[in-house]
Amino acid sequence: MLVRRDRPAGGIRRPVRMSDRTSGAAAKAPALSAPPDGLPQPRRTWALIGLWTGMSMSVIDSSIANIALPTIARDLAVPAATATWVVTAYQIAIVMTLLPVAALGERIGYGRVYLGGLVLFVLMSAACAFAPSLEALAVFRFGQGLGGAAMMGVNGAQMRHTWPADMLGRGIGYNAMIVSCTAAAGPAIAGLVLSLGNWHWLFLINIPIGILALLLVMRFGPRTPSVTKQFDWPDALLNAFMFGALFLAASEAVHGRFSLWLLSMSAIGLGAGIWLVRRVRGRPRPLIPFDLLAIARMRFAYGASICGFAAQMGMLVSLPFLLERERGLDAAQVGLLILPLPIALGIVSPIAGHFADRPWAGRMSALGLLLQALMLAAIALLLHAGQPVWLVGLAMALSGLGFGLFQSPNNNVMLRTGPLDRAGAAAGMQAQCRLIGQTAGALVSAVCLRFAGETSTMTLWISAGLACCAAMLARRR
Repeated sequence: MLVRRDRPAGGIRRPVRMSDRTSGAAAKAPALSAPPDGLPQPRRTWALIGLWTGMSMSVIDSSIANIALPTIARDLAVPAATATWVVTAYQIAIVMTLLPVAALGERIGYGRVYLGGLVLFVLMSAACAFAPSLEALAVFRFGQGLGGAAMMGVNGAQMRHTWPADMLGRGIGYNAMIVSCTAAAGPAIAGLVLSLGNWHWLFLINIPIGILALLLVMRFGPRTPSVTKQFDWPDALLNAFMFGALFLAASEAVHGRFSLWLLSMSAIGLGAGIWLVRRVRGRPRPLIPFDLLAIARMRFAYGASICGFAAQMGMLVSLPFLLERERGLDAAQVGLLILPLPIALGIVSPIAGHFADRPWAGRMSALGLLLQALMLAAIALLLHAGQPVWLVGLAMALSGLGFGLFQSPNNNVMLRTGPLDRAGAAAGMQAQCRLIGQTAGALVSAVCLRFAGETSTMTLWISAGLACCAAMLARRR
């Protein structure tokens, strides 16, 4: 709606929209004060295919190597415990760099960061395929994780500039569906590839797919300008030290080893974190987005995301042990029982995204999480009572339905509530909250498995409690 006309230098009359009247940090970003309403068709469709293809590769590679670990350990003649660095190196690279790459996106443009991450991911995939030793493979996997973090860290911001404003909630739902389905497909894809060839093909397959994604994003992706001239390298390094050291300390603690390494990593992580917080507090564009955390809706949405993903991951880690040890099922049968969860999640997420802007979306999110909590408790009772395992599959489907009702509206709040010129920070925090929640859920499950045993349902009950906490936070936002 036009409200008045300004006459800038040169006498050219320019229409000014209501969206021009911003405040705070957004007012300092005239290049984005009146952004185009997404990308036109058919450019939007081709851009989304490219963005989702790149994102899918980074999500799948978070878990695809798990299936190949025994093969890799045997082929490279290393112990199984040592081979886990193939997974750990990838994860630690992502957790160390998500927030810095989001801030870098605000500095040089989200599209450039995404394309740079995609190029690095493809190059490191090729290097992984020809790695001569485990040490080299772990180093190349770390580089692959850096590329994956660059794509994850700005993916939400790219979506915000790709979809029209009135369709963004639905687009976020589609994005959640893509991420969920590709994550669920990871083990199946790994099994198929390994049945046809050796583990090297798990990385070689990324090369043609990555090149296709790169060409599509370069040709059709959104062109996002810089919104700030600031990027603080010392803050980025402190963030990397903080998350990297704490991740290593948590991994050591889960295995029950009290060592000098554990104490050192804990001290480095906590020291770097305290130093970082003191540096960035009060800045207009802090690396840790305290400006976004000051917004109550976003604060509650972040908390709900962490608790919700912790509940889901705790269940996914512990349930296979319960089904194999308690019911004697093999890996394929366990996979079939878990499969209804991502299927239901993929179906419901776009539908929930369609209603993400409605006034009652918060209640829908909370009810979805309560349904998830109820199903987690039901699974624990079903296994304890020796009921038919197909009921577990039904409960998994309802759990996925509940999480789908929560995830899209909650992501919508995290990506859209803040100012547009902080879209990179919002996208980085969304991905970071998901990662923190998943890590926390895996740690809770590992502790319960260690101290309560592989046939204990303690993790399921704790996960149900976390889902209830997430529901309370989602309702308040």
